[in-house]
Amino acid sequence: MASPIEAVVSPPNPNPNPNPNPPPSHKKECIHVFWHEGMLKHDTGRGVFDTGMDPGFLDVLENHPENSDRVKNMVSILRRGPIAPFISWHQGRPALTSELLSFHTQEYINELVEADKEQGKIICSGTFLNPGSWDAALLAAGTTTSAMKHILDGHGKTAYALVRPPGHHAQPTQADGYCFLNNAGLAVQLALDSGRNKVAVIDIDVHYGNGTAEGFYCSDKVLTISLHMNHGTWGPSHPQNGTVDELGEGKGFGYNLNIPLPNGTGDKGYLHAITELVVPAIEKFEPDMMVLVIGQDSSAFDPNGRQCLTMEGYRRIGKRVCEMAERHSDGCLLIVQEGGYHVTYSAYCLHATLEGVLNFPVPLLSDPIAYYPDNESSSSVAV
Repeated sequence: MASPIEAVVSPPNPNPNPNPNPPPSHKKECIHVFWHEGMLKHDTGRGVFDTGMDPGFLDVLENHPENSDRVKNMVSILRRGPIAPFISWHQGRPALTSELLSFHTQEYINELVEADKEQGKIICSGTFLNPGSWDAALLAAGTTTSAMKHILDGHGKTAYALVRPPGHHAQPTQADGYCFLNNAGLAVQLALDSGRNKVAVIDIDVHYGNGTAEGFYCSDKVLTISLHMNHGTWGPSHPQNGTVDELGEGKGFGYNLNIPLPNGTGDKGYLHAITELVVPAIEKFEPDMMVLVIGQDSSAFDPNGRQCLTMEGYRRIGKRVCEMAERHSDGCLLIVQEGGYHVTYSAYCLHATLEGVLNFPVPLLSDPIAYYPDNESSSSVAV
């Protein structure tokens, strides 16, 4: 099988008067959203940003960025926002321990189970497994695989796993970056085990989806693509750099495409990278299943990213990915939630992404806080 990446090449303002009830020109009747409120029980604590540290000289400690409030707003905007009539809700479920072994090692799962029995443990920097965290992680994994199974069983073509804790940094043998279990990786493996031949993963979270890439690094059945801030490694839990030369190994060589982008790249730069790099790679790979891994931490106002995407950028990305799914996988698309830490704007950017997937002719929501201008020099930067 030929690699889809034979060479690594260089990589509008929101409508101010959106129609709140646009004609449904989209091809899909609804998006099937999988959710379980038990995931809110993962308590990441308070401190100085994500350290959990109280230095003793601050009157106000903030919530850990990966807290339940951000997901509460995502749920509520889909339930009560203008996109609500186009959402079908489904109850998530916890994963069985046996299911986790399709991606993770038994030794690693044992480590997490023991940490849960000990009533909490700092697994790695910023990543806290507290009472309730393990149950939430099992719900996130099981809810994501349930969303994938919904598609595989022919009950719908587009499903969204609204889950936390996030998962794309979790590697087969270790936790990383707020992630314990690789939700998207488990869903991809389920698709392969169920007869799909080739699965493409497009990850637009602001950080490199290193865990998903690691899980399929030697496979030519999974094309992992990650557009992320050019952040490099951040320590022992995240040894991967996310650079263009991390292409996969063995049969998987050429099936991992990293697209590190400069800070402030913005809407135009992301769309340029998708047009010039992602679309050709997908065309060459010809997947029969597609997974979009979304993180709103690439937005203009996220405390954990610097990429300046706006609602319009997310909307256009959703539309482009849906077009690729229509062309290559008969419209089958699983969307998996990852980061996004601005409690308000993350919800709005999620809404915009799903508007794009549904291909509305005009925005349902206008951008409430506008945006920083794109870094024009990054819009056609070589990557």
